[in-house]
Amino acid sequence: MVQVQLRVPDETVKEIDRWVAEGKFKSRSDAIKTIITLYEERERTRQFYKMLVERSEEAREKPEILAPLEEL
Repeated sequence: MVQVQLRVPDETVKEIDRWVAEGKFKSRSDAIKTIITLYEERERTRQFYKMLVERSEEAREKPEILAPLEEL
Protein backbone atom coordinates (compact mmCIF):
# COMPACT_ATOMS: atom_id res chain seq x y z
CA MET A 1 0.00 0.00 0.00
CA VAL A 2 1.21 3.51 -0.81
CA GLN A 3 0.81 6.45 1.52
CA VAL A 4 -0.37 9.71 -0.08
CA GLN A 5 -0.86 13.19 1.24
CA LEU A 6 -3.81 15.28 0.14
CA ARG A 7 -5.34 18.63 0.88
CA VAL A 8 -9.06 18.87 1.55
CA PRO A 9 -11.23 21.74 2.71
CA ASP A 10 -11.52 22.25 6.49
CA GLU A 11 -15.25 21.58 6.37
CA THR A 12 -14.68 18.22 4.72
CA VAL A 13 -12.20 17.20 7.42
CA LYS A 14 -14.69 18.28 10.09
CA GLU A 15 -17.36 16.15 8.43
CA ILE A 16 -15.03 13.15 8.26
CA ASP A 17 -14.02 13.66 11.89
CA ARG A 18 -17.70 13.76 12.86
CA TRP A 19 -18.29 10.45 11.05
CA VAL A 20 -15.34 8.93 12.90
CA ALA A 21 -16.65 10.26 16.23
CA GLU A 22 -20.07 8.78 15.45
CA GLY A 23 -18.44 5.42 14.82
CA LYS A 24 -19.25 5.29 11.11
CA PHE A 25 -15.54 4.84 10.35
CA LYS A 26 -12.52 3.75 12.38
CA SER A 27 -10.34 6.63 11.21
CA ARG A 28 -9.97 9.41 8.65
CA SER A 29 -8.01 6.99 6.52
CA ASP A 30 -10.79 4.41 6.70
CA ALA A 31 -13.36 7.04 5.71
CA ILE A 32 -11.34 8.22 2.71
CA LYS A 33 -10.63 4.66 1.53
CA THR A 34 -14.35 3.86 1.81
CA ILE A 35 -15.31 6.98 -0.13
CA ILE A 36 -12.86 6.04 -2.90
CA THR A 37 -14.21 2.48 -2.98
CA LEU A 38 -17.77 3.79 -3.28
CA TYR A 39 -16.71 6.06 -6.14
CA GLU A 40 -15.04 3.14 -7.93
CA GLU A 41 -18.19 1.03 -7.48
CA ARG A 42 -20.33 3.86 -8.87
CA GLU A 43 -18.10 4.06 -11.94
CA ARG A 44 -18.32 0.27 -12.47
CA THR A 45 -22.11 0.54 -12.17
CA ARG A 46 -22.18 3.33 -14.75
CA GLN A 47 -20.09 1.25 -17.14
CA PHE A 48 -22.37 -1.75 -16.64
CA TYR A 49 -25.47 0.40 -17.22
CA LYS A 50 -23.91 1.83 -20.39
CA MET A 51 -23.25 -1.72 -21.63
CA LEU A 52 -26.87 -2.71 -20.86
CA VAL A 53 -28.18 0.29 -22.79
CA GLU A 54 -25.95 -0.57 -25.75
CA ARG A 55 -27.08 -4.21 -25.67
CA SER A 56 -30.72 -3.15 -25.42
CA GLU A 57 -30.36 -0.93 -28.47
CA GLU A 58 -28.60 -3.77 -30.29
CA ALA A 59 -31.41 -6.17 -29.37
CA ARG A 60 -34.06 -3.73 -30.58
CA GLU A 61 -32.27 -3.39 -33.92
CA LYS A 62 -31.58 -7.13 -34.28
CA PRO A 63 -34.06 -9.12 -32.18
CA GLU A 64 -32.92 -12.35 -33.83
CA ILE A 65 -29.69 -12.24 -31.78
CA LEU A 66 -31.62 -12.71 -28.53
CA ALA A 67 -31.46 -16.12 -26.88
CA PRO A 68 -34.70 -17.41 -25.38
CA LEU A 69 -34.48 -17.55 -21.59
CA GLU A 70 -35.46 -21.23 -21.67
CA GLU A 71 -32.11 -21.95 -23.35
CA LEU A 72 -30.06 -20.30 -20.62
